[in-house]
Amino acid sequence: MAKTSAGLLMYRVRDGAPEVLLVHPGGPLWAAKDEGAWSIPKGVVLPGEDTLAAARREFAEETGFVAEGRFLPLTPLRQPSGKVIHAWAFEGDADPAQLRSNLFSLEWPPKSGRHQPFPEVDRAGWFPLAAARRKIIPGQGGFLAELVALLDRAGRQPDPGSP
Repeated sequence: MAKTSAGLLMYRVRDGAPEVLLVHPGGPLWAAKDEGAWSIPKGVVLPGEDTLAAARREFAEETGFVAEGRFLPLTPLRQPSGKVIHAWAFEGDADPAQLRSNLFSLEWPPKSGRHQPFPEVDRAGWFPLAAARRKIIPGQGGFLAELVALLDRAGRQPDPGSP
């Protein structure tokens, strides 16, 4: 059975153009990766948990920020692994310098027998849509395209080069 994840895509509009908040996974395996490595804050939906509630919980756990506002459902995306990600877009603002992520434990270095704590997310950043498309994990790019369509329908101006 495929896992189900849920997450939130926070956006803001600056100088008439949308920007999105993306997070970079923590730990040594992701440390040197940049383009194609960033994600929306998301995580596994617990058995019986409402997917939007899970998305809000994961957003808070991974960023330390509270998600509030109007949540716009995005079309769920199936990842190459088979996992399905449910996501919502919402307008908000947060200072990436204030990021506070939960920790996970990993045996590091491999086969050393020593477990070390690492932040689940090591940094966050605001990106214009063109840059976000390069940064985001390819399987999540559809969320950006759908956000552009939602903003177009709402009369907001996406940045040049939008899908």
